[in-house]
This record gives sequence, C-alpha cells and structure tokens, in this order.
Amino acid sequence: MELKNQIEKLKENWLLIVLLVVLVMFSGGMNQMLQGGLMSAARYSVAYDSDYGGYGMAESKMYSAYSPTSSYYPGMDFAPEVDERVVIKDTTMSTEVERGKFDSAASTLKSTISNTGSILLNENVNQYGEGWKAYKVGSYQVKVPTTEYDSVLAQLKQIGEVTSFRESARDVTGTYTNLNTELDAEKARLDRYQDMFSEAKEISDKIELNDRIFNQERTIKYLEESIENIDNKVEYSQVYISISEKRSEYVDIAIVKFSQLIMGMVNSFNAMLSLVFVILPWAALLGVFLMIRKVKGKKK
Repeated sequence: MELKNQIEKLKENWLLIVLLVVLVMFSGGMNQMLQGGLMSAARYSVAYDSDYGGYGMAESKMYSAYSPTSSYYPGMDFAPEVDERVVIKDTTMSTEVERGKFDSAASTLKSTISNTGSILLNENVNQYGEGWKAYKVGSYQVKVPTTEYDSVLAQLKQIGEVTSFRESARDVTGTYTNLNTELDAEKARLDRYQDMFSEAKEISDKIELNDRIFNQERTIKYLEESIENIDNKVEYSQVYISISEKRSEYVDIAIVKFSQLIMGMVNSFNAMLSLVFVILPWAALLGVFLMIRKVKGKKK
C-alpha cells in the first residue's frame, strides 16, 4: 500500500518534477556557455598580449604574414610619402627567327646574358618534326640586373621578329617600408627580452623569457628573409623569352596516297550513282508524257 501511495503522490506532483528537470538542463547549458566564454576570453587575452607575450594566435598570424615565400602583403604597397620607389619588373616575350638560324639566335642570347652580368636560370630547347619538316623552339628564364634591364631588352628584341611582348611593373614600396619598420621594432623587443633575461632571478622567469627570445629571433629571421626576397627581385628583374624557328612553308604539303586516290574514285562513283537514281524517275515520267503527246498528235 505504501508503494501505491508514493506512485499516487508522484502523479499528483508531475508538474513539479517536470519543472525540476528543466531547471537542471538549463543550469547545465548555462555552465557550458560560461566555460566557453571564459575560454574565448582567455584565448583573446593571450593572442593580444600588450607585451607581445602571446605564443599562440598572435604569433601564428605573424609568421604566416612574414613568411619568406610571400613576396608582399596585399594592399600594403601604397606609400606616397616615400620618394625612392621600390619596383619589381617582369617581362615575357616571344620572338621568331628564320629557318636554320635558331642556334645562332640562342648563341646571341647567351652572349647578351654573359656580357650584361645576367643569370640564366632555366633553358629548355625542343625539336619538333623530322628532316626538312624539323624546327626548334627554346624557352629561357633570365635574371637581369636592374641597371642592365633596358639594354638587355633592346638586344633581345633584335634577335628575331617579336611576336609577343608583355612587361609588368609592381610597386612594393609600402611593403618594403613596413617590413623594415617591423624589423626595427622586433629587434628592439628582442633587446628588451635579453635584458630581462640577464636580470631575471627565478628559473621559471628565465625559461619563459628564453621561449620568448627564441620566438622573437624566429620572427626577425622571417622579416629579414622577406626583405632579402624583395631586394633580390628589385635588383634582378625576371625575363622569360621564347625563341621559335619558322616552320617550312611546305610542311603541310604531301603526295596523295594511292589508297586516297581509290577512295576518291569510289566516292565519285557513288555520287554518280546517287545522282542517276535521283534523276531516273523524273526522266521516265518525262518520257511517258512525251509519248502521250506524240500519240495524241497522230490521232489528230
């Protein structure tokens, strides 16, 4: 009877039980939201530490931005206050030479490279076809000193007939200026860390400062490599040149094969038969019509 009475009481107080379950679930959800908010706040404070002590988000972004594989920061190249501009130039051109003169043209190209202190980075020469149909095509990648850039282009244009030419100039003054400013700031921060390390007494402080010094040195290295990368591109412009030998005017001429003659004759015969079978019914109809008229004319 006692168990039955308890069940009856539970039935009477079902609304209270439901409210209790809802309160428990709501308190658990609020707990997770508070924990998530605290973790986000902690990550934010670490990433944007005023003393640049954050080893996580802030530095990972910085390393990707200062990666030496990136040539510049998008949107940071405009620096109107700087008088001496930093410009990277690239040129792509194609030229065509007469048949049999490819080797002499390639020799002239290499002489120009040697005489101007330029550097041949890549050379790729291919021959297409055989015998009197053969012709050569060569592609070259050259690094040209900025001081010799205009002279080299003028000489390359004389090698043969220029069939295409594209020159691009990219102003990276803003990037270059910002990189040097950042480098000075990071070196000053490294000096402060090193002074703090020499004055630290606690082992834990020395360990933390040693980590900061390591990360700071890595940041400085990335900045220096990025600046050096731009320096190299400014001091040496890049030129891509393709030299093609003209193909023979008779390259597509060939004596017709016997099999092609037979095929042409068969095709002509088939066309003639088709024409005969198209005309034959009309010719028969015309013949009947003429015979009828002739017969009528005799009766008269």
